Amino acid sequence: MTATTVAPTPSADQPEGGAVETSLLRGMLRRTTTVVAGGFLLLLIVVAILAPVVAPHDPNAQDVLNRLRPPSGEHLLGTDDYGRDVLSRIIFGARVSLVAAVQAAGLALVIGLPLGIIAGYVRGWLEVVLVRVMDAMMSTPSLVLAITIVAVLGPGITNAMLAIGLIMSPRFFRVARASTMNVRHETYIEASIALGCTGTRTVVRHILPNVLPPIVLVTSVSLGAAVAAESSLSFLGLGVKPPAASWGSMLTTAAANMDTAPFMAWPPGVMIFLTVLSFTYLGDGVRRGLTRTRAE
Repeated sequence: MTATTVAPTPSADQPEGGAVETSLLRGMLRRTTTVVAGGFLLLLIVVAILAPVVAPHDPNAQDVLNRLRPPSGEHLLGTDDYGRDVLSRIIFGARVSLVAAVQAAGLALVIGLPLGIIAGYVRGWLEVVLVRVMDAMMSTPSLVLAITIVAVLGPGITNAMLAIGLIMSPRFFRVARASTMNVRHETYIEASIALGCTGTRTVVRHILPNVLPPIVLVTSVSLGAAVAAESSLSFLGLGVKPPAASWGSMLTTAAANMDTAPFMAWPPGVMIFLTVLSFTYLGDGVRRGLTRTRAE
């Protein structure tokens, strides 16, 4: 008898993949906040991709004769201390924030997901070591640890996102480990092992699909956290290097000119707030959609 003829099938209470996706999408669309958050992020992504087309001015073009100008017809959000168009820099800054968020969350996913699955599946001394390392990372204040890593590696957006990714990896590790432990002793998992499936095949075919839904939620929340972290490091001068546009560095400029041009603080501050809030609401919508899917 071949393994294919008696291969274990998912339990009856596990919905088909297409049904899960449809139910999840339906559950997310029932919430207005989730739809609005998703629409805003989609618009932000499109604007970031088309930044050279939609930006009214060169974000790095200086015009010192028109520095610190308030919003006007020519410069809808005014100009900064070098006469650069604030709106154009906001648009190009979206590129930096989104790319940085994807880099940090992607690195955290690559590190935390496989280590979490290994710890939850293999158990034993390896799990103990990994858990202790991740707990030590989480016990250290994240911003302090990020500044330390950037100070060692040097300033720059790549090093900053490397630091943020390392700091966020314990989140993915803990969720992946807990999800793996929840399904580790399910009947279809034990049947797969009994039939002689390798550990890698068992993990990829049966455990990973059960781990991915909560990981999607953690990823959404981590993207928002990465945007805030990148802005914080850029605000401190440890992120992007001038003259590249970044919402965090724009806040630094605004703080230095708060008395003469208070309007400069609003655009980057509002964009950071809305982006982080949208990622949070999108993650909450995913969580509620998953909860509704499992209830159905």
